[in-house]
Amino acid sequence: MRQTGFFHHIGTFLLFSATVLLIITDISAPVVNGISMLRVDLNARQTSSNNFPSLTFGTFGYCVRHTTSLSSGQDSCSQSRVGYNPALVVEQNVQNVDFSDASTDTTKALTRVMILHPIATGLAFIAFLLALGAGVVGSLLASLVSLLTFIVTLIALICDFVAFGIIKHEVNNANNGSRAEWGAASWTILVSAICSFLATFIVFFTCCSARLHRRREGRVAKDVPDGYGAPRRRRRWW
Repeated sequence: MRQTGFFHHIGTFLLFSATVLLIITDISAPVVNGISMLRVDLNARQTSSNNFPSLTFGTFGYCVRHTTSLSSGQDSCSQSRVGYNPALVVEQNVQNVDFSDASTDTTKALTRVMILHPIATGLAFIAFLLALGAGVVGSLLASLVSLLTFIVTLIALICDFVAFGIIKHEVNNANNGSRAEWGAASWTILVSAICSFLATFIVFFTCCSARLHRRREGRVAKDVPDGYGAPRRRRRWW
């Protein structure tokens, strides 16, 4: 695959980048308190003396950070688990926010879909390893797994933005001094989806191009007559 090696390396790098970005999404709150998919800055009346209070929502839970209701303003995080109730957490910590039963049930159900985050991470890593093989078969398998990675990531991405979009809309419309903003983990999963999408076509292109070059070289070899290019035998004068 020397003819398309440069493009193949680009595709491999994109798969590696997608894996790293998905890992960042996986370790969002409560694993790493400061990394979130959605951050809610709480009302200034709830602030401690040194830190700004907030809620950080992640893949497997949430954290309540720097509020005076906690001893010494320390963070309080939920246990890591598949599925939680972000609407209830907001109602308990943000003033004048009341979610409907439909919104509460929807956001709670969509957090269970976040189990797709680590699944997409594993698929992206497998695609990366297959692309490292740099063979035609490896590239073909890598492009297929990369396509599957993109589909899984896209499903998770849509569910994430729908679930936290509901939370963000209700908090920002409450006009109580609190403000909800997208966190870094939301953008990392978005960029990882773009990386896996581009990698699918780039790696598949290098696979098809390598097969085309191989067939062309084989066809040229067949068209060359036997003995072509060999030194001509000199006739002896006797």
